[in-house]
Amino acid sequence: MDFGSCGPVSAILATFNEAGITLSEQDARRPMGMLKRDHIAAVIALPNVAAEWKARHASIAAEADVERLYQRFVTLQASSLANHATLIPGAIEAVSQLRARGIKIGSTTGYTRAMLNPVAEEAARQGYEPDASVTPDEVGAGRPQPFMILENLVRLRVWPPSLAVKVGDTPIDMEEGRNAGVWTVGLAATGNGIGAGWEEFQQMSAQTQRHRIETARKELYESGAHFVIDTLAALGDVLREIESGIPLPSWEVERAIPLS
Repeated sequence: MDFGSCGPVSAILATFNEAGITLSEQDARRPMGMLKRDHIAAVIALPNVAAEWKARHASIAAEADVERLYQRFVTLQASSLANHATLIPGAIEAVSQLRARGIKIGSTTGYTRAMLNPVAEEAARQGYEPDASVTPDEVGAGRPQPFMILENLVRLRVWPPSLAVKVGDTPIDMEEGRNAGVWTVGLAATGNGIGAGWEEFQQMSAQTQRHRIETARKELYESGAHFVIDTLAALGDVLREIESGIPLPSWEVERAIPLS
């Protein structure tokens, strides 16, 4: 849902704009995929944003400022969902193919359950509903911690982790998958790395489209993706390659972040 991840970005930009901070879209997108409160905290900690905040407010941003921005974001995000709630082209077809193969589908997110519910309801109305979904507030931490993936494995009765594949469009998605010890597949041509909605992307030149996709591919590989594909339509080919017997690197879990 939401080609280019434009909904959260628009709400983040509006939140900081109301606080007198002119935030670039690039800075707003950097922590995409994190629990949204963590996302806001990460943005406000960026050196250029921190400097602008101090110049504007005569003090360094404190926890109370992060909380106030987050609460405002929650309101703005809720009102922006209607404009960014369309399933990505090809998603339904890809999901149907996965289900035909008996594959279970779980979901992780940067939203709390309260934020996710209306999104999930709209997705279901358009024909998509995962077999399980887990939010950060249900497991005590968001990405890059692996707890949402591990809880999905519990709910779906899938074990060991090498039988699971994490698919996502952000670097922190890849980190989450690596930390859980599962396969990681990056989506380069439909998500956050594109930095534009569906209609805007279609109006770009072929050269600009290729540049954005290749930039996203590079970032996802550098963040730990085992595979990077353009769209979900290619996921079946990746799954067949995994099923052919190639081993998950033995050092996968060893590089996991310390759990706190």
